[in-house]
Amino acid sequence: MRVKRILIIDDEEDIREVAQIALEVVGGWEVLTASSGSEGIAIAKVQQPDAILLDVMMPEMDGIATFQNLQTNPATDKIPVIFLTAKVQSADQRRFATLGVTATIAKPFKTMTLAEQVAEFLGWNG
Repeated sequence: MRVKRILIIDDEEDIREVAQIALEVVGGWEVLTASSGSEGIAIAKVQQPDAILLDVMMPEMDGIATFQNLQTNPATDKIPVIFLTAKVQSADQRRFATLGVTATIAKPFKTMTLAEQVAEFLGWNG
C-alpha cells in the first residue's frame, strides 16, 4: 500500500516542524511543507497530496483564501483539507464548516495524537 502524503501549509516554522515530526513518526506518512498559501497551492498542484493541513491565520493569503483557491482548481479540488487554527469559537467553527473543509484541529494541538486525529477525520483508520 502506498504511503499517505500530507501537505502542511503554515507560516510558522516551528508548527510545521512539530506537525511534520508527529505525522512522520506517529502516522508513518510522507510530509510536505509550505510556508505560505501560494507556495502550498503550487506544491498541491504538482505533488497531489492525500490531504492538506492548512493554517487559517497567515499573512498575504490566509487559509480561507488558500482553501477557496484550492477548491476552484480541478487539480486540487478533491484533496481533503483540515484547518489548523487557534480560532475555536463556535461561530468560527460554523463558518469553517460552511466552507466545506473536512475538519478543524485546534492549536495548540497535541503532538502525539495529531496523526490519530487526522486519520480519524479522513477515515484512514483500518
